[in-house]
Amino acid sequence: MGTLKKEEKVFEGGGIVLFDTVQDAMRAEKVLTEAGFSLKLVAPPPSLRMGCDLALEINLVEQPGVERALQEADAYYKKVAPLTEGAAAMMRLTQVTDFGKWTMVKAGNMKLCYEKATGIIVNESGGGCPDIPFLYSEMVDKKLDEVTRPRDLGFTLCARVLDVAFEKCLELYTDGR
Repeated sequence: MGTLKKEEKVFEGGGIVLFDTVQDAMRAEKVLTEAGFSLKLVAPPPSLRMGCDLALEINLVEQPGVERALQEADAYYKKVAPLTEGAAAMMRLTQVTDFGKWTMVKAGNMKLCYEKATGIIVNESGGGCPDIPFLYSEMVDKKLDEVTRPRDLGFTLCARVLDVAFEKCLELYTDGR
């Protein structure tokens, strides 16, 4: 007798929602996540950037529903654009560096480093937002799976981007990497 696997929703990508401001991007991310859309927070490639350093990658086939959900919530966006293979590769928001005993994840200009064996956060750096010292004091020397997420502690772009790094760190640590 086999075990049933939970069916996972496949993220196809293919489209990008562009914004004028970080606040617009963060609000749209919340609206679309609550509406059940699959999406990824990304850095738009320079050729598509419209003033904001954040964008949302979406399943392009869901574009009409995404636009309707944003309009109904009065969430402003500039436009939805299709992605080329090259543009999609450039949007990688996270980069992982293995230092043997430690792993560092860089998201945008934020970096989070943890000890592989224990999951303890050993360093956080980058950014220029006013909540960075607070985030540092609340996270460093604590375990990844016990600390409050940056998105729940801060209210700035730096906190949101640090949360992307945190999410990747937690995934790697949980997988034993």
